[in-house]
Amino acid sequence: MTDLAISYLPLSDLAPYPKNARTHTPEQIAQIAASIREYGWTNPVLVDEHNSVIAGHGRLLAASSLGREQVPTIALQGLTAAQKQALRIADNKLALNAGWDAELLRMELGDLKLEGFDLGFTGFREMEIDQFFAPDTDAESEWQGMPEFNQNDKSAYQTVAVHFRDQEEVQAFSELIGQPLTNKTRFVWFRAEEIERYVDKRYVSEQSALSDLHSVEG
Repeated sequence: MTDLAISYLPLSDLAPYPKNARTHTPEQIAQIAASIREYGWTNPVLVDEHNSVIAGHGRLLAASSLGREQVPTIALQGLTAAQKQALRIADNKLALNAGWDAELLRMELGDLKLEGFDLGFTGFREMEIDQFFAPDTDAESEWQGMPEFNQNDKSAYQTVAVHFRDQEEVQAFSELIGQPLTNKTRFVWFRAEEIERYVDKRYVSEQSALSDLHSVEG
């Protein structure tokens, strides 16, 4: 086995893989850039003998956004074309296969919060962080007094967030799902046929002005 060595190479010498299947949103690139500013380089870019990128496309984009001219790299020697192709996928997928111990994670984030540390540097979005510290609710009691939920199954299935630009859009969404919404609304219920109908979790009004009205995040 060849010992791994870190080499700093100019961004211009590195060749991103043109068929890289992993996507990077501007928000995620900004998060990676913020992480680099806060912690420095903690994960070198993986390349082959010809400086073709195997893993680290997001880090390259973040480095470019920061105006960095060089990045740390590790050259992996002797991999076949198929191995490099598979590793590009595995490097991302293997990390996604991990889970979280929710209680321990809440404790760790709580400790950081008490220290005044910016939790945005953990990679979690503000909405996700808010959910970690949201008080526990009793789903059974929360459903009471809401006639539109007059059905037997009162389980909480999934937490979603719907964002509106103004009160007019709130009213439009209320009409679209056939349920009243107030500042005290905690849950909304979608019947089975509606869930099947909107399999992509996107609600679209027939009015063109509302065509981009609501995307629902799980």
